[in-house]
Amino acid sequence: MSNVTHLWAIFLGTFIGLLPIINPLAAAPTFLAITEGDSAERRREQARKGCFYMVGILVSFLIGGTFIMNFFGISIPGLRIAGGILMSGIGMGMLATQKGAARPDDEEREAARKKVDISFSPLAMPMLSGPGSIAVTLGFTSLATTWTDYLAIIAGIVSVAALTYLVLRLSGRIVNLIGPVGVNAMTKIMGFLIMCIGVQFVVNGVLGIATDPELLRGLREAFAAR
Repeated sequence: MSNVTHLWAIFLGTFIGLLPIINPLAAAPTFLAITEGDSAERRREQARKGCFYMVGILVSFLIGGTFIMNFFGISIPGLRIAGGILMSGIGMGMLATQKGAARPDDEEREAARKKVDISFSPLAMPMLSGPGSIAVTLGFTSLATTWTDYLAIIAGIVSVAALTYLVLRLSGRIVNLIGPVGVNAMTKIMGFLIMCIGVQFVVNGVLGIATDPELLRGLREAFAAR
């Protein structure tokens, strides 16, 4: 595999991995609700700042991911399994959400309506860069071995942020176009994709543990001693 193909694969992996979790289509109705009464220019400003904050948060976890893992003694397979379980739970929650049902964060949204600036909280954190997207970003540190790999991942994060900004900027038109039923359907589709990615993360983590050279060497020595 050439270097360009490798970087392109990392970029696409980042983009495809983060997009279902951030799910800008599902965030559009909430964004409209918490910016109710704002002018179109004010909404664009809030969306732009929120996406900038999202990039800053995810890139910070990407760059500091190795330090965090070393500090807490977290292995790559362990990170993948934990992130996979978290993502699967998020996906199941999205699939189980019923149209019109009360959401546990209704109070947060109501409080957000009263805030002057909602770009960092709750828009950037936790709506766009919540635990799921942070876990996936930390998982990408296992793919990065050179500074160009990190640039490819950052490019994927920025691309998702740009698409998210475009969707939020056009949120009013999009919600009116696809309607509540369409938003609900997209949420469930995204939830299923997140579950699939989460399960694959767990599988990769288990395989990483099962094929660990030290574990295999220990098993061979144990069998040889019998």
